[in-house]
Amino acid sequence: MIYNEHITNMLQHCENVLTTKHKEYATDDHFHNFNVAASLQGVTSQQALIGMMDKHVVSVHDLVNDHAEGRKISTEMWQEKIGDNINYLLILWAMVNMQGA
Repeated sequence: MIYNEHITNMLQHCENVLTTKHKEYATDDHFHNFNVAASLQGVTSQQALIGMMDKHVVSVHDLVNDHAEGRKISTEMWQEKIGDNINYLLILWAMVNMQGA
C-alpha cells in the first residue's frame, strides 16, 4: 500500500466512526456531550472536548512507548487510537466553526 492509500483509508475510517458516533451521542445539539460536560466542569465546550481528548492522546503515547519496548501492536489498534485523536480534532474544528473561535 502506498502513502496516499494509508491516508485515504484512515480518513475513511475516521468518517465512518464520526458519523456512527454522532448518531449515538448527539441530539439536536451536535455537541451535546461536550456542552453538558462543559457545564458540569465550568469550562467552555472546547475545553471540555480537549479534556476528553487527553485520554486518547495518552493512549497513543502508551502505544508508541509499548512499540518502542518491542511489544506488538496490531494495525487495528493503531488505527483505532490514532483515529480517535483525529476525530477529536475534527470535532473541535467543527465546533470552532459552528460556535465561533
